[in-house]
Amino acid sequence: MVDSNGLLNASAMKALILTTDDFEDSELLVPYHRLKEAGLDVDVASIKRGRITGKHGHQQAVDKTLDEVEPREYDVLIVPGGKAPATLRKDKAALEIVASIFRTNKPVAAICHGPQLLISAGLLRNRRATCYQSVVEELKQAGAIYEDAEVVVDGNLITSRKPGDLPAFIREIKRMLKLR
Repeated sequence: MVDSNGLLNASAMKALILTTDDFEDSELLVPYHRLKEAGLDVDVASIKRGRITGKHGHQQAVDKTLDEVEPREYDVLIVPGGKAPATLRKDKAALEIVASIFRTNKPVAAICHGPQLLISAGLLRNRRATCYQSVVEELKQAGAIYEDAEVVVDGNLITSRKPGDLPAFIREIKRMLKLR
């Protein structure tokens, strides 16, 4: 539902954060809280139930296991960085979730090492993207067009490099979702 300003009713929208242990804490927490503040229902999905732990010790409750995720229920996907994407990229269910949401042209936002999951899902060929500096060569080898910028938007794809880019990352997610 769209209001008189052309903005979507966020209360009807759902976001999925796909991650596992060793995520970059701020790259999960900032999108999680900013989207909740905007009125979205936000689910954290991971390989296992219970709690996952970030690189800096944050404990995050998991709402769903990967097998419980129904991609069509979500309006946006967020993939935080840290070491979590290197683990998730080996999981068939994670790759299927990412590909399913991406191919429906819904926003897919990945930050830092997050694009590794998109690389493994085969989604970045001929797409403009950015990532953490240690992932740049892998991104290029996957056929992506690398740009060194705080945020790169290419169609439904939003990518950023590092935690310091979170303000721009969140701004573009909210812009794409037509949120205030």
